[in-house]
Amino acid sequence: MTSHPASVPHPDGSAYRAAMARLGASVHIVTSAGPAGRVGLTASAVCSVTDDPPMLLVCLNRRSSAHDATLANGVLCVNTLAAGHETLSRRFSGGGDMDGRFAQGAWSRLETGSPVLDGAMVAFDCRIVDTMRQGTHTVMFCEVQGLRTGEALAGLFYFSRTYHALGPAS
Repeated sequence: MTSHPASVPHPDGSAYRAAMARLGASVHIVTSAGPAGRVGLTASAVCSVTDDPPMLLVCLNRRSSAHDATLANGVLCVNTLAAGHETLSRRFSGGGDMDGRFAQGAWSRLETGSPVLDGAMVAFDCRIVDTMRQGTHTVMFCEVQGLRTGEALAGLFYFSRTYHALGPAS
């Protein structure tokens, strides 16, 4: 007889977050700049939607300090972090003023004017083309206007509430 792990019918937010800790994800700093100001935050809820046109889905918590400005600016850049960017990720996930967040790292710009992290694995510079409110988050459909690939060999991942470097098998 096979034993099965415990299941949770109709999980609450706490059970769901514990389960999501078992789902590894790339770590990104999502930035935006425009009339509403320069903002940025750490996010893992990013995925590809389509390659024609190139489009990403980005989910931002509506309570985030960067949420309203990002929507008002209508543009964002998804900077996928490389191994070694843990400190920067923590800086953008905590409180503190936006200028303090951007004080670390070297930043440039592509098509939209959103901050692009020099040394990121890849940066997707996007225009927000559609949004949808769902629960605590806003789901943003973001059409890629430009991109830059970095030279780092290992990316930064978050799994089991801990950062991990992941690169090619040796």
